[in-house]
Amino acid sequence: MEITDKSLLNGRRRLYLMRHGEVSYFDDEGRPHHPGTVPLNSDGEQQAQAAARALADIPLDRAVSSTLLRSTATAEAVLAGRGLKLETRQELCEIQPGRLADIPPESLKQVFIGAFGRTISRASRFLGGETFGSLEDRVLTCFRELVAEPTWRHMLIVAHGGVNRVILAHALNIDLPAVGAVEQDAGCINIIDIDDQGRSLVRLVNHTPANPTKVGIELTTMERIYLQYRRSR
Repeated sequence: MEITDKSLLNGRRRLYLMRHGEVSYFDDEGRPHHPGTVPLNSDGEQQAQAAARALADIPLDRAVSSTLLRSTATAEAVLAGRGLKLETRQELCEIQPGRLADIPPESLKQVFIGAFGRTISRASRFLGGETFGSLEDRVLTCFRELVAEPTWRHMLIVAHGGVNRVILAHALNIDLPAVGAVEQDAGCINIIDIDDQGRSLVRLVNHTPANPTKVGIELTTMERIYLQYRRSR
């Protein structure tokens, strides 16, 4: 439908918010990868390529990712051939876990699975590490700065499950404990329209171009990571 009254849009711009593609947090020998340098695995590469095809006709004019390899690699796959420079922001890195060795073995399963549970608060620590309040503060400060800059109309942000949840909670005006109800599968795309008053309109959540109907995706991200960790032991 042709829009004959442009004032209805209120300067609306569109944000494509992605989670990076799938990674294996432990190698074939069961040794953990460093969180900052863990690469996309073969599934993750395919998911990034599927996202690139899904967004091929979108006239992206700005692209931002976290500084972590899994995020930059996904963004670069989407941007291939566009001639658009990728910007990175430390503030968009994933929430930092603590030392798993410091968590009692009998509590590990619940700590993993309940990491994004409905009882979390700003004071809650992710796997004994960074607080959700710290995550929320740094992510939303960066997000508001990006949104406030008027130079873009179609922006790509490639970040992480916890980061995306915080942004989506902000866009949906829901409280922090509700973020666990918003899953972010590997390689997913969310779409948020933002008007010139900073108001958000969420149009799409957790769309996975490589597997639109979620066939075989039954576990949460944290359940999958817990199984990877248990196998590595």
